[in-house]
Parts: sequence; C-alpha cells; structure tokens
Amino acid sequence: MKAVPQPVGFRATQLASPKPKMLVVAGLARANVDGLADYVAGADAGLLQMSGLSSGAKSLQKISQVVSGIPWGVWLRDIDQKGIKQIVKAGCDFVVFSAANTSLAMIQGDEEGKILQVEASIGEGLLRAVDELPVDAVLIDGGREEQHFLTWHDLMIFRRFTALLTKPLLVCIPPDVTASELQALGEAGVSGVIVRVGVGQPVEGINELRQAIDKLTFPLRRRRRRAGVLLPYISGETSVVTEEEEEEEEEEEEE
Repeated sequence: MKAVPQPVGFRATQLASPKPKMLVVAGLARANVDGLADYVAGADAGLLQMSGLSSGAKSLQKISQVVSGIPWGVWLRDIDQKGIKQIVKAGCDFVVFSAANTSLAMIQGDEEGKILQVEASIGEGLLRAVDELPVDAVLIDGGREEQHFLTWHDLMIFRRFTALLTKPLLVCIPPDVTASELQALGEAGVSGVIVRVGVGQPVEGINELRQAIDKLTFPLRRRRRRAGVLLPYISGETSVVTEEEEEEEEEEEEE
C-alpha cells in the first residue's frame, strides 16, 4: 500500500487507509512507556506535553520508537527556536503551540505540522484571521481535559469556531465521553479530539473511543457561509452574494 501524509498537521507517513470520521489523539502528560502500546491502540496520533527540552526530546524519541505506527507530536511550553529543531530530529511530526505565548520566530519552516492553540474566548475578528495563518489546524484551549463531561456551553463554542474557520478544529474531551456527546461533536464540525491516556485511565479507552466513533454517522459538512462577496456587474453596480446563495444557484442548475 502507498504511504500518504496524515491530515490535520500530522506529517508522518503511514499506510494509506480510509479517512477517519474524527481523528483521535492520545494525550500523554508524562512519557511513561509501560504499556504505552495498549494505551494508544486505536489512536491516529500521540501528543506529549513537553516543558523541558533535553528530557522532553529524549522522551519523545523513546516513545516514538516504542509506538512507531502513528505520528507523534509535542505540546510546547517553554522551548526556544533551537529546541524546535532538536525535537524534530528526535522524531516530532507536529507541534501544538500557544498563539499568545509563542514567539513568531520560533515556529518557522515546513518540517513539522503546526497546530495553533487559541483561547475559547478569542474574538470573531481574530478568529477569522486565524484562517490566514500558516498553520494546519486549531486547538481550543480551556482546560476541558480536566472536565468529566461536556457542557452545552462547550458545544456553543465548538459551533462558533467551526462556523468561522475553514481549518480543522481539535478539542480536548474527557476519557469517558459518551456516544451522544461524540455525535454532537461530529455534527458541530469538530475534526479531531484529544484524550488523556496513561496512569489512572482505562487501558482500552482510546480503542473503545475509536470503535464508538466508527459506529456513528456524521452529516456532510456544508461550506460555511461568509458575510458576503462583492461581485461587480457590467453596469458598474455591485451586489452582495453569499456562498449559501451560490450553493442554491448551483443546485438549481444541476436540477
């Protein structure tokens, strides 16, 4: 089978397979390799939280060797530009970094995928500007990995993001998320979820989550409606035509 790049910023290659309905990322707070293969079974990628450069690079190299079948990324904290090159050499395929606290000079080049972490309270103008940035996906920050359930407010935030973004959206969810909650996330347009694994979490948690997602049916996502596009007329007048109106016209022509 042919090797192809993994979507949503995961740059490692793997055997070609059908695109999953929703990506599942196994999040590790610590690089404990004991039983790691069982904990991340069913995941599309792994994500290691990293605060120290030297120890983090060694940990990443170790876990990427123990479980080599998926892309591995790091959630950056306090690492400089030289550190990025070091962790890429250690086997890092993508990085998650904060929009508010990361130097612009630090994340450059195309060697690794880039996932931008933004606050849930970000304004509409800045959120629209995210679509123009050279990043592969967006992650909502807000401590949801600490919650034991998803709220209606969470769903409102997710829908707001997907209504304004064309880039894939990742969110953190609790390990014991239900099928109905996953269905709501899929219908909201969430592209991937990050779930904490390791000590204190079920060994088969990720695998069961993957099976639950595969059983669900998500609706096809329509193109997002923009505020409007100015189209000039021959007479010199202008008219605002939204993408939603364009879709209706295309459907009428097809009929």
